[in-house]
Amino acid sequence: MSTRRIGWATVFLAVPLIAYVAAVVGPGLYSFYYSLTDWNAVGGTATFIGLKHYRDMAGDEHFWLALKNTAIWTAVAVVVPTVVGLALALGLAQVQRMQRLIKSLFFLPLALSLVVVGQVWFWIFRPEDGLLNLVLGHVGLGSWQHSWLSDPSVAFWSVLVAWCWQQVALAMVVFLAGLTGVQQELVEACKVDGANARQRLWHVIIPALRPAFAVVVSLSMINALKSFDIVYVMTEGGPFRKTETLALLVYRTAFKTYDFGYASAVSVVLFLITLVTIGLFFAWTNREDHQNA
Repeated sequence: MSTRRIGWATVFLAVPLIAYVAAVVGPGLYSFYYSLTDWNAVGGTATFIGLKHYRDMAGDEHFWLALKNTAIWTAVAVVVPTVVGLALALGLAQVQRMQRLIKSLFFLPLALSLVVVGQVWFWIFRPEDGLLNLVLGHVGLGSWQHSWLSDPSVAFWSVLVAWCWQQVALAMVVFLAGLTGVQQELVEACKVDGANARQRLWHVIIPALRPAFAVVVSLSMINALKSFDIVYVMTEGGPFRKTETLALLVYRTAFKTYDFGYASAVSVVLFLITLVTIGLFFAWTNREDHQNA
């Protein structure tokens, strides 16, 4: 490679690298620094206090509740969209008539921002005139009507339903793309050998979709761990913080109580959890790929 081409390559790589450092690495380092201070962003001073915020976190019931909610949220937000998205993709792959229209309808939620999705489902779950309660009343299931977002026992799951509704579209699109790489000759050969639909799915189609599974699960994990906007729009973490996630706890601590030092400590913990979770997942997928190679 000529010196001139190396020079241009360096320039083109340096620009996004500088932008990444300025927008991601720099603020991340600042967050870690402020997590070791008592900065409240009002007085303008930040006194170094070491690991005090992290020690306080160990006895903070709100932190542990948010951590529990985030863990449950992540587990459900990975499993449900993956399973439902795969089922939709397999079904749509068999549709012959109006396939593009049906795909577009299922893809529509992904084109909406989570703020819009949260607002739509907020109106669906309204207790007095919400669509869900109205439908339940009209079909004779009035006893099932509920205050979906104000009852501590169901509010968390109601918000999670809205989240999964949108994320299913993402999983479906990725699996549809992955299905184009499945060798139909191999599927037909399995049919000739007498393999039923379940056997063809488990032994042929799903192994061929391993890259798609890796994309869906990793994106679902990342999106779930940083979930904030849809929860804030629908419940603001209530009732009684039953729907509060770690990301929402960071926001509440920073912009409601102005304890930016503690909020930075929580954000650092959230970053480490995300890093470890995604790292372990990719380590597991790489090991499986090497074993199957």
